[in-house]
Amino acid sequence: MNDVPIAMAIHGGAGVLTPGLLTTQDESDIHETLRRALDAGQQILEAGGSSLDAVEASVAVLEDSPWFNAGKGAVFTDDGRHELDAAIMRGSDRNAGAIAGVHHVRNPIRGARAVMECSEHVMLIGEGADRFLVEHQLPQVANDWYDTELRRRQWQDNRLKGGAPTLEPSEADHRGGQDDPAPGHKFGTVGAVALDRHGHVAAATSTGGITNKRYSRVGDTPLIGAGTWADDRSAAISATGHGEYFIRAAVAHDIAARMRHAGKDLEAACHEVVFQELKALGGQGGIIAVSPAGDTQLVFNTPGMYRAWRDRQGRRHTAIYAKDDRVHD
Repeated sequence: MNDVPIAMAIHGGAGVLTPGLLTTQDESDIHETLRRALDAGQQILEAGGSSLDAVEASVAVLEDSPWFNAGKGAVFTDDGRHELDAAIMRGSDRNAGAIAGVHHVRNPIRGARAVMECSEHVMLIGEGADRFLVEHQLPQVANDWYDTELRRRQWQDNRLKGGAPTLEPSEADHRGGQDDPAPGHKFGTVGAVALDRHGHVAAATSTGGITNKRYSRVGDTPLIGAGTWADDRSAAISATGHGEYFIRAAVAHDIAARMRHAGKDLEAACHEVVFQELKALGGQGGIIAVSPAGDTQLVFNTPGMYRAWRDRQGRRHTAIYAKDDRVHD
């Protein structure tokens, strides 16, 4: 079993992330949070644990951080609340669980796993999902627990501009709330993919949606095959980006299907979907993926993506911008 490789990658959102948008201290804080999240999953894998446990642990760390649009850092809806979506999938049997539009679970990714393991369903939504999570004793919080000053300012600024739902603003807002240029968007969804020593892959994704969203909008994150997919016959994939386009392109499943049915390797499949299929529709964002052979891809068609990964030598890497790589080992 020790000869079987392990692999891990995480993301915290993609978008117009370019040097100078963040302060040096903010960059350091984000790199450290990414490292801690990667470590949470990697430690499980190194101890012989499952890829499912690893991706859940990594995503939970990201959900507890105010830096990302998931859990604690979730954006505000039009009515000033938070609605959380998450999904998790196991590659060995393609079992999956997802929640959408929930309001009180401390870690949405743990809620998604509860749906997978404690119900006969794949997805639960809204108030019914909230009741299910209470009945299964998932830790609960008041909805305003997810509040952060940054997200409140984004919500208020957006309402002053007309209040239409928007993609998450540029990281320029971390420096003091400058006006967001038309292309300046960041998608703060978080996710993780992993391969364990048993040869099984898993994926997990979590998000707070889009600022000022209305009508209980749901994006690609909890939709199996769009923002989240895992199959031991191909790969585990977690996506971040403009969800409507990822849904229309069935991004995660399309990558896996190109590997199974067209004989593409992971790198080719990821690049074809992200830079051709998705971009042709006008979709922006990125994916992380890992195959049962241990190949790892972090691909995005935006200037940057919060990301971290374990290389084949076991070294940990974190990055924010396109040309960025901070080695921690």
